[in-house]
Amino acid sequence: MNPKGDTDMSGGKVYLVGAGPGDARLMTVYGMECIRKSDVIAYDRLVNIELLDYAREDAERVYCGKLPGKHALIQEKINSLLIEQAKKGKVITRLKGGDPFVFGRGGEEADILAQNGIPYEIVPGVTSGIAVPAYAGIPVTHRNHASSFTIVTGHGRKEKGQDHLNWDALAKGSDTIVFYMGVGNLSYICSQLIKNGKSQHTSVAVIQWGTTERQRTVVGDLTSIEEKVKAAGITHPAIVCVGEVVHLREKIKWFQESEDRVLNLT
Repeated sequence: MNPKGDTDMSGGKVYLVGAGPGDARLMTVYGMECIRKSDVIAYDRLVNIELLDYAREDAERVYCGKLPGKHALIQEKINSLLIEQAKKGKVITRLKGGDPFVFGRGGEEADILAQNGIPYEIVPGVTSGIAVPAYAGIPVTHRNHASSFTIVTGHGRKEKGQDHLNWDALAKGSDTIVFYMGVGNLSYICSQLIKNGKSQHTSVAVIQWGTTERQRTVVGDLTSIEEKVKAAGITHPAIVCVGEVVHLREKIKWFQESEDRVLNLT
Protein backbone atom coordinates (compact mmCIF):
# COMPACT_ATOMS: atom_id res chain seq x y z
CA MET A 1 0.00 0.00 0.00
CA ASN A 2 1.18 3.49 -0.79
CA PRO A 3 0.34 5.39 2.43
CA LYS A 4 0.38 8.69 0.52
CA GLY A 5 -1.86 7.42 -2.27
CA ASP A 6 -5.31 8.75 -2.97
CA THR A 7 -8.26 6.87 -1.45
CA ASP A 8 -12.01 7.25 -1.30
CA MET A 9 -11.93 7.94 2.43
CA SER A 10 -12.61 11.70 2.20
CA GLY A 11 -9.30 12.69 3.74
CA GLY A 12 -9.08 10.15 6.56
CA LYS A 13 -5.46 9.51 7.53
CA VAL A 14 -3.33 8.54 10.51
CA TYR A 15 0.03 10.01 11.48
CA LEU A 16 2.08 7.82 13.83
CA VAL A 17 4.13 10.54 15.49
CA GLY A 18 7.04 10.33 17.91
CA ALA A 19 6.69 13.01 20.59
CA GLY A 20 10.25 12.73 21.85
CA PRO A 21 11.54 11.84 25.32
CA GLY A 22 9.78 14.45 27.44
CA ASP A 23 11.04 17.96 26.81
CA ALA A 24 8.39 19.44 24.50
CA ARG A 25 11.09 21.38 22.63
CA LEU A 26 12.48 18.11 21.30
CA MET A 27 9.35 17.50 19.24
CA THR A 28 10.11 17.52 15.51
CA VAL A 29 8.80 20.28 13.26
CA TYR A 30 6.83 17.82 11.15
CA GLY A 31 5.36 16.16 14.22
CA MET A 32 4.11 19.53 15.38
CA GLU A 33 2.54 20.15 11.97
CA CYS A 34 0.66 16.85 12.32
CA ILE A 35 -0.73 17.88 15.71
CA ARG A 36 -1.90 21.23 14.38
CA LYS A 37 -3.84 19.81 11.45
CA SER A 38 -5.44 16.79 13.14
CA ASP A 39 -9.07 16.27 14.09
CA VAL A 40 -8.15 13.68 16.73
CA ILE A 41 -5.05 13.42 18.96
CA ALA A 42 -4.63 9.96 20.53
CA TYR A 43 -1.79 10.36 23.03
CA ASP A 44 0.21 8.09 25.33
CA ARG A 45 0.93 8.45 29.05
CA LEU A 46 4.53 9.65 28.70
CA VAL A 47 3.77 12.33 26.11
CA ASN A 48 4.32 15.85 27.41
CA ILE A 49 0.79 17.23 27.58
CA GLU A 50 2.10 20.70 26.69
CA LEU A 51 2.12 19.43 23.11
CA LEU A 52 -1.67 19.16 23.19
CA ASP A 53 -1.85 22.95 23.47
CA TYR A 54 -0.80 23.14 19.82
CA ALA A 55 -3.83 21.17 18.66
CA ARG A 56 -6.88 22.96 17.27
CA GLU A 57 -9.44 23.93 19.88
CA ASP A 58 -12.02 21.67 18.28
CA ALA A 59 -9.67 18.66 18.04
CA GLU A 60 -10.70 15.64 20.08
CA ARG A 61 -8.08 14.53 22.59
CA VAL A 62 -8.10 10.84 23.52
CA TYR A 63 -5.88 9.49 26.30
CA CYS A 64 -4.42 6.10 25.37
CA GLY A 65 -1.87 5.76 28.16
CA LYS A 66 -1.04 2.43 29.69
CA LEU A 67 0.47 2.04 33.14
CA PRO A 68 2.41 -1.17 33.80
CA GLY A 69 -0.30 -3.79 34.31
CA LYS A 70 -3.10 -1.28 33.77
CA HIS A 71 -4.64 -0.08 30.52
CA ALA A 72 -6.75 3.00 29.89
CA LEU A 73 -7.32 1.65 26.39
CA ILE A 74 -5.96 -1.77 25.50
CA GLN A 75 -4.06 -1.99 22.23
CA GLU A 76 -6.99 -3.55 20.39
CA LYS A 77 -9.18 -0.58 21.33
CA ILE A 78 -6.51 1.84 20.21
CA ASN A 79 -6.33 0.07 16.86
CA SER A 80 -10.10 0.23 16.53
CA LEU A 81 -10.12 3.92 17.41
CA LEU A 82 -7.62 4.74 14.66
CA ILE A 83 -9.50 2.73 12.05
CA GLU A 84 -12.96 4.00 12.96
CA GLN A 85 -11.94 7.66 13.06
CA ALA A 86 -10.03 7.42 9.77
CA LYS A 87 -13.01 5.79 8.09
CA LYS A 88 -15.07 8.78 9.18
CA GLY A 89 -12.70 10.96 7.18
CA LYS A 90 -10.83 12.26 10.23
CA VAL A 91 -7.14 13.12 10.37
CA ILE A 92 -5.62 11.47 13.44
CA THR A 93 -2.29 11.98 15.14
CA ARG A 94 -1.29 8.96 17.18
CA LEU A 95 1.14 10.67 19.54
CA LYS A 96 3.65 8.30 21.10
CA GLY A 97 6.51 8.96 23.51
CA GLY A 98 9.99 8.84 22.03
CA ASP A 99 10.02 7.25 18.59
CA PRO A 100 7.00 5.22 17.42
CA PHE A 101 9.20 2.39 16.14
CA VAL A 102 11.38 2.01 19.25
CA PHE A 103 9.38 -0.03 21.76
CA GLY A 104 6.33 2.05 20.88
CA ARG A 105 4.17 -0.50 19.06
CA GLY A 106 4.22 1.77 16.05
CA GLY A 107 5.00 -1.16 13.81
CA GLU A 108 1.95 -3.04 15.08
CA GLU A 109 -0.32 -0.07 14.51
CA ALA A 110 1.07 0.57 11.03
CA ASP A 111 0.48 -3.09 10.19
CA ILE A 112 -3.17 -2.89 11.29
CA LEU A 113 -3.70 0.32 9.34
CA ALA A 114 -2.18 -1.22 6.22
CA GLN A 115 -4.40 -4.30 6.55
CA ASN A 116 -7.46 -2.05 6.68
CA GLY A 117 -6.43 0.19 3.79
CA ILE A 118 -6.01 3.25 6.00
CA PRO A 119 -3.54 5.87 4.68
CA TYR A 120 -0.81 6.62 7.21
CA GLU A 121 2.60 8.18 7.66
CA ILE A 122 5.37 7.43 10.12
CA VAL A 123 6.89 10.52 11.76
CA PRO A 124 10.05 9.54 13.66
CA GLY A 125 10.81 11.09 17.02
CA VAL A 126 13.82 11.52 19.30
CA THR A 127 14.15 8.27 21.21
CA SER A 128 14.79 8.23 24.96
CA GLY A 129 17.68 5.80 24.73
CA ILE A 130 19.88 8.48 23.17
CA ALA A 131 18.34 11.72 24.44
CA VAL A 132 18.01 10.85 28.12
CA PRO A 133 21.66 9.82 28.60
CA ALA A 134 22.64 12.95 26.64
CA TYR A 135 20.70 15.15 29.08
CA ALA A 136 22.57 13.40 31.89
CA GLY A 137 25.89 14.18 30.21
CA ILE A 138 26.43 10.65 28.90
CA PRO A 139 27.17 10.08 25.19
CA VAL A 140 26.16 6.57 24.19
CA THR A 141 29.14 6.43 21.81
CA HIS A 142 32.56 8.03 22.13
CA ARG A 143 35.69 7.56 20.05
CA ASN A 144 37.78 6.66 23.11
CA HIS A 145 35.23 4.66 25.09
CA ALA A 146 32.42 3.10 23.05
CA SER A 147 32.15 2.12 19.41
CA SER A 148 28.95 0.09 19.81
CA PHE A 149 25.55 0.86 21.28
CA THR A 150 22.56 -1.40 21.97
CA ILE A 151 19.05 -0.52 23.12
CA VAL A 152 17.08 -3.22 24.88
CA THR A 153 13.70 -3.65 26.48
CA GLY A 154 14.48 -4.47 30.09
CA HIS A 155 11.20 -5.63 31.65
CA GLY A 156 11.33 -9.30 30.64
CA ARG A 157 11.44 -11.68 33.58
CA LYS A 158 12.74 -15.24 33.31
CA GLU A 159 10.20 -16.65 35.77
CA LYS A 160 7.39 -15.37 33.55
CA GLY A 161 8.96 -16.70 30.36
CA GLN A 162 9.49 -13.16 29.07
CA ASP A 163 13.29 -13.08 28.90
CA HIS A 164 14.31 -13.55 25.27
CA LEU A 165 17.55 -11.59 25.41
CA ASN A 166 20.92 -12.95 24.35
CA TRP A 167 22.72 -11.94 27.52
CA ASP A 168 26.05 -13.37 26.41
CA ALA A 169 26.02 -11.22 23.27
CA LEU A 170 24.92 -8.16 25.24
CA ALA A 171 27.54 -8.53 27.94
CA LYS A 172 30.43 -9.26 25.59
CA GLY A 173 29.47 -7.59 22.34
CA SER A 174 28.24 -4.09 23.15
CA ASP A 175 30.17 -1.23 24.77
CA THR A 176 27.07 0.73 25.82
CA ILE A 177 23.73 -0.87 26.68
CA VAL A 178 20.59 1.17 27.33
CA PHE A 179 17.61 -0.57 28.87
CA TYR A 180 14.10 0.79 28.46
CA MET A 181 11.50 -0.17 31.09
CA GLY A 182 14.18 -1.84 33.17
CA VAL A 183 14.21 -0.07 36.52
CA GLY A 184 11.77 -2.55 38.08
CA ASN A 185 13.92 -5.42 36.84
CA LEU A 186 17.27 -3.89 37.75
CA SER A 187 18.50 -6.68 40.02
CA TYR A 188 18.00 -9.30 37.31
CA ILE A 189 19.59 -7.12 34.63
CA CYS A 190 22.72 -6.52 36.69
CA SER A 191 23.06 -10.16 37.74
CA GLN A 192 22.67 -11.40 34.16
CA LEU A 193 25.28 -9.00 32.82
CA ILE A 194 27.78 -10.05 35.49
CA LYS A 195 26.96 -13.73 35.01
CA ASN A 196 27.63 -13.41 31.28
CA GLY A 197 30.97 -11.69 31.54
CA LYS A 198 30.46 -7.99 32.22
CA SER A 199 32.79 -6.70 34.93
CA GLN A 200 30.99 -6.05 38.18
CA HIS A 201 32.71 -2.68 38.25
CA THR A 202 31.06 -1.55 35.01
CA SER A 203 29.46 1.85 35.50
CA VAL A 204 25.68 2.26 35.46
CA ALA A 205 23.48 5.36 35.40
CA VAL A 206 19.75 5.32 36.06
CA ILE A 207 17.97 8.45 34.87
CA GLN A 208 14.37 9.14 35.85
CA TRP A 209 12.09 11.52 33.93
CA GLY A 210 14.95 12.33 31.57
CA THR A 211 14.95 15.65 29.65
CA THR A 212 12.29 17.13 31.95
CA GLU A 213 12.45 19.42 34.99
CA ARG A 214 11.88 16.30 37.11
CA GLN A 215 15.06 14.58 35.90
CA ARG A 216 17.07 12.73 38.54
CA THR A 217 20.23 10.70 37.99
CA VAL A 218 21.89 8.02 40.09
CA VAL A 219 25.30 6.55 39.23
CA GLY A 220 26.90 3.37 40.51
CA ASP A 221 28.21 0.07 39.19
CA LEU A 222 26.61 -3.29 38.52
CA THR A 223 26.95 -4.32 42.17
CA SER A 224 25.83 -1.09 43.82
CA ILE A 225 23.26 0.54 41.53
CA GLU A 226 20.23 -1.41 42.76
CA GLU A 227 20.74 -0.31 46.36
CA LYS A 228 21.35 3.29 45.32
CA VAL A 229 18.23 3.39 43.15
CA LYS A 230 16.13 2.05 46.04
CA ALA A 231 17.63 4.58 48.44
CA ALA A 232 16.84 7.40 46.03
CA GLY A 233 13.30 6.22 45.37
CA ILE A 234 13.84 6.06 41.61
CA THR A 235 10.92 4.44 39.81
CA HIS A 236 9.45 4.22 36.31
CA PRO A 237 9.89 6.00 33.93
CA ALA A 238 13.64 5.62 33.92
CA ILE A 239 16.41 4.67 31.52
CA VAL A 240 19.24 2.38 32.61
CA CYS A 241 22.55 3.07 30.88
CA VAL A 242 25.41 0.58 31.28
CA GLY A 243 28.97 1.21 30.10
CA GLU A 244 32.17 3.10 30.65
CA VAL A 245 30.71 6.16 28.91
CA VAL A 246 28.88 6.81 32.18
CA HIS A 247 32.19 8.10 33.59
CA LEU A 248 32.03 11.02 31.17
CA ARG A 249 29.05 12.46 33.04
CA GLU A 250 31.33 14.06 35.61
CA LYS A 251 33.09 16.04 32.89
CA ILE A 252 30.35 16.93 30.44
CA LYS A 253 27.07 17.02 32.34
CA TRP A 254 25.29 20.18 31.30
CA PHE A 255 21.61 19.88 32.18
CA GLN A 256 20.95 21.51 35.53
CA GLU A 257 19.11 19.25 37.92
CA SER A 258 17.76 21.14 40.93
CA GLU A 259 19.90 20.82 44.04
CA ASP A 260 17.19 18.92 45.88
CA ARG A 261 17.10 16.35 43.08
CA VAL A 262 20.78 15.80 42.37
CA LEU A 263 21.79 12.49 43.92
CA ASN A 264 25.47 12.24 44.71
CA LEU A 265 25.43 8.64 45.76
CA THR A 266 28.58 7.45 43.98
